Parts: sequence; structure tokens; C-alpha cells
Amino acid sequence: MRLHQLTLSSPMTSQRGIAFLLSAVLLAGSGAPANAQYTGGTTYLGSYSTPAPKKPGNLEELVTDMKKGGYVIVLRHGATNADQADTDPFHLDNIGSQRLLSEQGRDVAKRVGDSFRALGIPFGEVYSSQFNRATETAELVSGKSPMTTADLTEGGLVVSPAENARRAKVLKTLATIVPETGTNTLIVTHKPNILDAFGKDWFDGKEGEASVFKPDGSNNLVLVARVQAADWIRAGSGQ
Repeated sequence: MRLHQLTLSSPMTSQRGIAFLLSAVLLAGSGAPANAQYTGGTTYLGSYSTPAPKKPGNLEELVTDMKKGGYVIVLRHGATNADQADTDPFHLDNIGSQRLLSEQGRDVAKRVGDSFRALGIPFGEVYSSQFNRATETAELVSGKSPMTTADLTEGGLVVSPAENARRAKVLKTLATIVPETGTNTLIVTHKPNILDAFGKDWFDGKEGEASVFKPDGSNNLVLVARVQAADWIRAGSGQ
């Protein structure tokens, strides 16, 4: 399937355009070779415009700009219970068999969401993995019900390497799509997806860490900052 119909050069990408990208890749089938879905104009060819800093140089300046919209926040889900595991990954509606957010994870995610609202950072589209720890994080942070998709779901050993690679390409592409005017896009996913999509610099990425991208209308990934949950909370409290 060719995706050359979707262009990233416009200053504004509609909800329909983003939905088209997700549905087109899903319809291509999980068994297809990873490159088959990206033979057209949306193939990722760019590079990071800046190195990946551990913290932004000036979070206050970043927050001021994010109030205007135009950013994509790729968020690793919040802190989880270390004594749990995903024991039934083929049935994602079986929440009791999943590793879930811990009480601390829920509290921190809620406080991050409270900070975004206190800072006046608006969200438009919200996407998440199908695992509960991701959807719950997305809801607590954004205050909205996310669009859940297999494209952002951790595949691990239960899907093929080609399918894991395809999901990484979807995540990478979503990070280059300009949000609706005046809004920011939130994407909540997992460390393996983030690592596959963005590279080894994310090996030490923590639960709740946000990678903030500023799409420039091209296929390039423009990384602005990596921000920890505690930094958003401090900014929201005025500290």
C-alpha cells in the first residue's frame, strides 16, 4: 500500500489526515513487510535537528510556546507495578492480566495533567497504546479519551520483527505531523516503541518521560526537549 496521498508539507494537518494514516497502515496487515507501508512520500528520510537533551534549557520558554500549539508530545506511560507482567498479550481487553499503573504512577500522571491545564497547554488529538497503563496515562494527562491503536501498542515477542518495525515507523511519522492549529498532539506509548522509533539515545527513557517534537511541515523529526514528569509538575506549581 502506498501512502503518497498523505502530504506533510501543509502547516495544518486535519484530524481526517491523521486518521487516514493510522487506518491505512492498520489495513495493510500486521504480516506485511515493514517497508511495504512506506514506499511513498511519507517515508522517513530526515534527521534530528538538535541533539536529544536530558532537560530543556529553558522550560518556561518552551511552555510559553506550547500554549500556542504546534507540538507533538510522545509520552512513555506512567510508573507501573514492578511485580506485574503482561501475561495475556493476545487479549488486551483482559486488563487483569496486564502490568498496570501503580498508585504513584496514577498520582504523578494526574499531577502532570493538572500542570498542563494550569499552564494553559492545549491538547487536540490524543493517541495511545491499547494497554491500560497507556490509555489511563493518556486520560489522566489530557483529560480526554484517547484514540487507541495497535500501531502504538507494545508488540514484544508476540508479533513479528517486521510488525514491530512497522509500528516504529508509524510512531516516527506521527511525530512529524503538524497538529491542528492552536493545539498539541499527545501520543502515549511504550519504551520499546520509542526506542525502535527514535534510537539508542532513548535507552534510558523513564516512565512518564516526554519527548517533545516541533513538526516543521517536512518529514524531519525536530526534537525540542525531553522532559521528566517532575519538571512539568514543578512548572505547573510555579516553582
